[in-house]
Amino acid sequence: MAFVECNGRVICYRDSGETALPVLLFAHPLGMSQNVWCDVIKRLQGRYRCISWDLPGHGASAPVDESINAQDLAEDARALLSQLAIEQCHFVGTSIGGVIGQALLIESPELLQSVVLTNTGAVIGSTAAWNERAERVRSQGLAQIAGELSQRWFADAYKRDTAAGAAGWMHQLARTDDESYARLCELLADTDFRDRLGNVDVPVQLVAGADDPATPPATLTALAEEITGARMDTLAGVAHVPSVEAPAEFADRLPRWLDPEARGRRAPFTYDEGLATRKSVLGSEHVERASKAASTLDAPFQELITRFAWGELWSNPDLSRTQRSLITIAVLAALGRDGELTLHLKTAKRIGVTEPQLRQSLMHVAIYAGVPASNHAFKLAKENGWGEAL
Repeated sequence: MAFVECNGRVICYRDSGETALPVLLFAHPLGMSQNVWCDVIKRLQGRYRCISWDLPGHGASAPVDESINAQDLAEDARALLSQLAIEQCHFVGTSIGGVIGQALLIESPELLQSVVLTNTGAVIGSTAAWNERAERVRSQGLAQIAGELSQRWFADAYKRDTAAGAAGWMHQLARTDDESYARLCELLADTDFRDRLGNVDVPVQLVAGADDPATPPATLTALAEEITGARMDTLAGVAHVPSVEAPAEFADRLPRWLDPEARGRRAPFTYDEGLATRKSVLGSEHVERASKAASTLDAPFQELITRFAWGELWSNPDLSRTQRSLITIAVLAALGRDGELTLHLKTAKRIGVTEPQLRQSLMHVAIYAGVPASNHAFKLAKENGWGEAL
């Protein structure tokens, strides 16, 4: 965990740290924590840089004891991106997390490459109901009513088949700061984004849970009518928290939600896609140097490797970039291609390769391609910043 200060409050966040990968920023539902995304993020490792944070008074973030609105929560997201020097991201938000996403669409669309909003609405529930819940929380405390409130989160199948999970999230709710929760209830009572989302120029995917009593599919359909070009998907057998109830399905669909043009697509990839991937993996400065150094002799060769190596191969989603990096390093080490090996050793950390993963890749080289090749590769890795002195 790490922390950043915004609006006088301390926010707890997690960052998977792969600076060369596309950024996903995740916002969680009311009464839960950023842990709702853990199982999804595990499945996205090596494909995206995943960042999540805890709402005020939730998880490990500081509580709030004064009025707060959706724009304040959007400012938390902006502060987190600024802290990490991130100019743009893909945003994924559930319930009140989806409200934050809508606020960002209105206030800061330049930060967003695409947005996935699940189990949310331009209006969620009624003003009276949210204000009533806020008063109940203040008078009774979440510890007393957590069992009742958390029942609406999950479909019957999840509660039956994953009883420990449902109980665990109930305990999480019970430990949430009462006043912060009440303030966020009042935020939802006052939030109405109807007639404010018509000029959105960011790709938006809406996701409903077929069994969600809190934000049923009709609520998402109404939100779709507010956002020009918004797409809609519904998950069967899921209630309010798809990242917990169906993390594998959610993670599988998410790349297609983020990039609808890639739905069902396979190679061939374009030159521009290959160039973007090449810059992301090797760094823009390296690619620009290679381009400037090109002559009439090798310019067609540069175009070929950009289109085929970085487009057809590295841009294909069937393997993560981490996996491709490890394969590439092992092949180059086995063949003794020191120049290319040094380049890929330097960039592997940016892609998310860990020291244990690199070690195992080079140990495979020892078994299948020979100890001298592996020993030499280990030497090059240490010369390029891998490993610490014992």
